[in-house]
Amino acid sequence: MSDRLRELIGDGHAHALDGAMGTMLYAKGVFVNVCYDQLNLTQPELVQELHEAYVRAGAEIIETNTFGANPVKLSSFGLEDRTEEINAAAGRLARAAANGRAAIVGAVGPLGVRIEPFGPTGRDEAFGFFRRQAEGLLEGFVDGFILETFSDMDELQAAYRAIRSLTDAPVIAQMTVGEDGNTSYGTSVETIFSTVSKWGADVLGLNCSVGPAAMLDALERAAEVTDRPLSAQPNAGLPKAVGDRKIYLASPEYMASYARRMIAAGARFVGGCCGTTPDHIRVIRDVVAGSTAARASSGVRVRASEESPGVEPVPLAQRSRWGGKLARGEFVTCLEVTPPKGWVASDLLAQCRAARIAGVDAVHVLDGPRTQSRMSAIPSAIIVEREAGLETLVHYSCRDRNMLGMIGDLLGAAGAGLRNLFLVTGDPPKTGPYPDATAVFDIDSIGLTNVASRLNRGLDPGGNPIGDPTRFVIGAGVNPGAADRERELSRFAWKVDAGAEYAVTRPVFDPRQLESFLEAIEEFRIPIIVGIWPITSVRNAEYLANEVPGVDVPPSVLERMRRRQDDGDAAMREEGIAIARELLETLRSAVQGVQISTSSGRVDAALEVLAGIGVAR
Repeated sequence: MSDRLRELIGDGHAHALDGAMGTMLYAKGVFVNVCYDQLNLTQPELVQELHEAYVRAGAEIIETNTFGANPVKLSSFGLEDRTEEINAAAGRLARAAANGRAAIVGAVGPLGVRIEPFGPTGRDEAFGFFRRQAEGLLEGFVDGFILETFSDMDELQAAYRAIRSLTDAPVIAQMTVGEDGNTSYGTSVETIFSTVSKWGADVLGLNCSVGPAAMLDALERAAEVTDRPLSAQPNAGLPKAVGDRKIYLASPEYMASYARRMIAAGARFVGGCCGTTPDHIRVIRDVVAGSTAARASSGVRVRASEESPGVEPVPLAQRSRWGGKLARGEFVTCLEVTPPKGWVASDLLAQCRAARIAGVDAVHVLDGPRTQSRMSAIPSAIIVEREAGLETLVHYSCRDRNMLGMIGDLLGAAGAGLRNLFLVTGDPPKTGPYPDATAVFDIDSIGLTNVASRLNRGLDPGGNPIGDPTRFVIGAGVNPGAADRERELSRFAWKVDAGAEYAVTRPVFDPRQLESFLEAIEEFRIPIIVGIWPITSVRNAEYLANEVPGVDVPPSVLERMRRRQDDGDAAMREEGIAIARELLETLRSAVQGVQISTSSGRVDAALEVLAGIGVAR
């Protein structure tokens, strides 16, 4: 490690960073399904050749080829055990290419997974992943580090902490923002720079996502809130579709013209990201050579973070009738209903009107069951509340939606008057009429619970005010029959910590199993709604016992159903309802409500169960 980077930071002049590595490797014929970080071991000559091209172009700081060289991303290629080796090799390649003519920074990018509170990866776990990468880069003799293309402030902080736990080498911390100057989490550029300034990063900057015009706008805003040196590495414009390829069209001259403006706005370090080449850096270097940043590094007042602490949520009892009964400790009743396959909801409405007349508190509108095309849960719930006059629980799955889409859905639901949510991660698609259907899991139910809880405090995930807070009653799922009970208990604890205010169990057939589980979660003290499934036949019972994960049907229940098999379908249905009534009577004093599910999605059997124990007419 040399002091070259520290000297560049301290001299007050503008300097040239290098440009893209990934798009350059792609242009050299490396396919996108290859681990680009592994090339440090398998094709070191190619990587070193690209570094040398940037040094010849005049880059004074070059980044190692390690953007994705963390254990999480490397695990996709079975390379997590070689994390340190890959990073150390990258550092040595960059140093050999620089040959004393440029400073070397170890490139560290995001993990590729969301961390808490919006994902299952803990902050300390993320810290450990980043620390392993930093250890490898230090072994490769880098002069400092560049944290780039982060959109989550918590993840950036985990990476920064990991580096600082090992060394005091200079750190360039760069986030990525959209055209509006905000991250994908909604965090403003002002909040980013004022917050990261307090951490002590040596240089603060922006890279990737947008072209130079939008980045200049964001940089001018950032310069108002920090006295730290600034950096900028925009893409070569936004990619355009040319045939079957995505091409970055911004010319070297165009990029250089914006480099000049960025320096005038206070940038000390200017280079390029996706789509930029040594030709771009050569022209940028001509602009920055000998330039001095327009502002003095000590003349800017650092402004406090703009993140709002939010407001107190509306009291639970005032958010909905369902929330009111939960808050008062009253027993609640709910039935599962399935949205229509088409756009006409007459059958759904008939079932919901029958449930309302029977005195049921709410219907639980399912979200996309059985991978078949159906009306989604939110519009179905709007129709039910508007036309059937019955409150709904909106079953909302994280599957097939990214976080921004989920936020949009939830805000739309709030605007339409929906108040009760039941948030689940969702299962991968099962075989159905669309065998090629895929799944998207951007965040899980714990992350989405955190999102909904923040909306109830009037904040988006970036900590920015949204105006009036939402009034959601937030529910979560829990499985007393989970094979991995410790993991289920841990996830339930995280759901409650994230803001879950009630929980609904998977269908229960063994009261001892639920009672044991309730003892284990007693400390959390949120209302538990037991799931009950009236069995309709022996085949239905055997299916639940053998093919539905997490559902435990005791042998005694199977035997009762088999004894009635010869008496016909009506007798088996009657026995299933009797079993459900007995189970609910046994558990009624231990829980705060019941949700009845049926295999057919019809409510008549469910209403018979409730009427039989006097909780429905």
